[in-house]
Amino acid sequence: MAETKKIKTALVSVFHKDGLEELLAKLNADGVKFLSTGGTQAFIESLGYECQKVEEVTTYPSILGGRVKTLHPKVFGGILARRDNEGDRQQMAEYDIPEIDLVIVDLYPFEQTVASGASEADIIEKIDIGGISLIRAGAKNFKDVVIIPSKAEYAELLEILNAQGAETTLAQRRGFAAKAFGVSSHYDTAIHEWFVK
Repeated sequence: MAETKKIKTALVSVFHKDGLEELLAKLNADGVKFLSTGGTQAFIESLGYECQKVEEVTTYPSILGGRVKTLHPKVFGGILARRDNEGDRQQMAEYDIPEIDLVIVDLYPFEQTVASGASEADIIEKIDIGGISLIRAGAKNFKDVVIIPSKAEYAELLEILNAQGAETTLAQRRGFAAKAFGVSSHYDTAIHEWFVK
């Protein structure tokens, strides 16, 4: 069925690693390849799984003190490409853009940082750019991509994987997209409220 999509490659980039082990184990058992950055990549490899560095795909290192890691056309092209669009497919081949079928991300802890009484400089560094962009890209292209925008969705994805293997239905992907926009909306609201306080 065309609406059912197989997960072959997952981009995993999370601030909090807790709760991820069981999900990674199931994805790995189902043959899903991992793509990641920095600490998350080290975490995945520490569990004994192969993980390709995002830098190997983009040919760029993490720059500006970690402010720019995933923001690259090869990453966002892999998420946003429409799999049934011939022009998109041709450009993916031309520019060597990998298909990314699953994005697991969580955001820097902005609200917790504010609540801790941190300095303005520290608070500003917890305004997530790459993460929120990954969430929006994955959610926008829910026709082809599964977006897991926080650890609150891990259990739901694991349930789907256990029942169906590494495949999702369009309705399931749309449901995750709705949750993703809820996460991004809440996050941006918290940032806005801090700026106008």
